[in-house]
Amino acid sequence: MARLPYLDPADLAPEDRPLLVRPVNLYRAMVNSPGMTRAFLGLAHHIRHTSVLDGRLRELAILQMGWTARSPYEWSHHVAISRDFGVTDADIAAIAVESRGEASSLEPAARVVLRAAREMAAGDLSAEGFAALEEHLDAVSVTDLLVIIAFYAGVVRFLAAARIDVEPEYQRHLDQFPLPAD
Repeated sequence: MARLPYLDPADLAPEDRPLLVRPVNLYRAMVNSPGMTRAFLGLAHHIRHTSVLDGRLRELAILQMGWTARSPYEWSHHVAISRDFGVTDADIAAIAVESRGEASSLEPAARVVLRAAREMAAGDLSAEGFAALEEHLDAVSVTDLLVIIAFYAGVVRFLAAARIDVEPEYQRHLDQFPLPAD
């Protein structure tokens, strides 16, 4: 059960109602602080719509963060969102394989992106992990990737601390691709 109230547009001042143009539970809880929500949505918009990083690689990094953090909300939402950016069922299944330290059938660029997300989730990106990124991405894309991973590390922590509930319409994604129990 969520620790913050889920607000609806009617609960907000007229100038804050557009913050809930997508009324998912994350935003419904976060909008308890409209200023913070504006700042959050600004970076989220840049990440999704103007970052130079390939959208599929971005979504794989976000999915890896959701998997590593065991975040049902992040995982379920980005399983759904990732489809719009070319992520396949095989790509999603490969995250579990890569997370176990086994080699999947993903291309090398995707594998190093997943590695970077796992290492950053654990605290820091190794010199080897950074060098591997540089072999596949230019400096702008590496920069965007690191900010994206760091941003979603914060998102999964907010989701956990605030106990944000997965909406029923996203449960099917958890059923199809369940998170590990451990």
